[in-house]
Amino acid sequence: MARILYTLAVVALLPWAFMHLLWRARRQPQYLRHWRERLGFYGKRTAGDVIWIHAVSVGETRAAQPLVQALRQRHPGCQIVMSHMTPTGRQTAKALFGDSVLRVYLPYDTPWAVAAFLDRFRPKLGLVMETELWPNLVAACRRRVLPLLLVNARLSERSARRYARVATLARQTLSGLAGVAAQAADDARRLRALGAPEVAVLGNLKFDIEPPAAQLALGGEFRRRIGDRPVFLCASTREGEEALILDAWPREQRALLVIVPRHPQRFEEVATLVAARGLAMQRRADQAPVAATTRVWLGDSMGEMFAYYAAADVAFVGGSLLNHGCQNLIEPCSLGRPVLIGPSTFNFAEAAREAVAAGAAVQVSDEPVATALVAQALALLADPARRAAMADSGRAFAERHRGATARTLALIERFIPAGR
Repeated sequence: MARILYTLAVVALLPWAFMHLLWRARRQPQYLRHWRERLGFYGKRTAGDVIWIHAVSVGETRAAQPLVQALRQRHPGCQIVMSHMTPTGRQTAKALFGDSVLRVYLPYDTPWAVAAFLDRFRPKLGLVMETELWPNLVAACRRRVLPLLLVNARLSERSARRYARVATLARQTLSGLAGVAAQAADDARRLRALGAPEVAVLGNLKFDIEPPAAQLALGGEFRRRIGDRPVFLCASTREGEEALILDAWPREQRALLVIVPRHPQRFEEVATLVAARGLAMQRRADQAPVAATTRVWLGDSMGEMFAYYAAADVAFVGGSLLNHGCQNLIEPCSLGRPVLIGPSTFNFAEAAREAVAAGAAVQVSDEPVATALVAQALALLADPARRAAMADSGRAFAERHRGATARTLALIERFIPAGR
């Protein structure tokens, strides 16, 4: 009964879902491309055995990178199909994997659209990244005896409380999974409490992501454009954070403030925020050297975050200043960049806690938090010895936590024979 009521709600919300696509397409027209796939209509076909990976958006797609590489090496005869819910996730898969991975949208969670998706691609195994749980999809896989694993799974306290409000539906959905690979012990505990079976703590795949050589070379090029000025990078910033940082940034500061918004549809919005404050700005897309008079460099490009980190002296990880839960702080740690984070870290709770304990990151919580953040950044930019110590700690912290890919692959291969 719980799933029937859920299905009726999904069907009732379909008109709203398509209105939402139209709304998002005002700033990001890609939302209207391939829209038929969201109803289960696909023109693409696959040949041979298929491993299907669902990665909802950019973060999940990037997290899947080491796993995709390992699967392609261990199972060269299998076609990998990667499903997404956002255009930026799909674009990230294109940038990371080219045409070696078939990219599609996962349909809305109606029984007929899910059945059409599974009929079209006939996967031998399904892997869902992080926290995407779709009751009809899980039920359909279970009926078909298709093993479906939740990998790199995380569940914050806030998300666990939301699932607890629909406890029966959550329990039915989680019990339909063949297994769960949790990032951390706290994630495993919450998932078990909601009814997940076979939960193993295997670590975070994001620690195994290797910075691409081309990105590091691009970071060197960025640095040459900037010159010898100190660089404070605000990476993957979310709505509301840029305004706070810009208001706290000293107007005559020699250091360069680099802002890279999380979502490309917000590039123009952030440019307007900078202009409204009278700060001289240049854009990464201009391909020009950064003038000495420029106060803000806007990172208006996608898929180059490692390059921005490589060019920075100190990095703030966005999504943490306001209550968005923090973006990926592992990447700057692995590159040896001193990391600053704000008070909101529920998406990376354990990694943030351990990075701070290891001396790789500083968490800022004093009010007003943006003023405290800028003060910490400027203090670090003026202290090379402290930056070097944090850099060493960051690299050591990232290295200690590697290995989740191999452990996750061992779990997967309980369900798919080696060499397939």
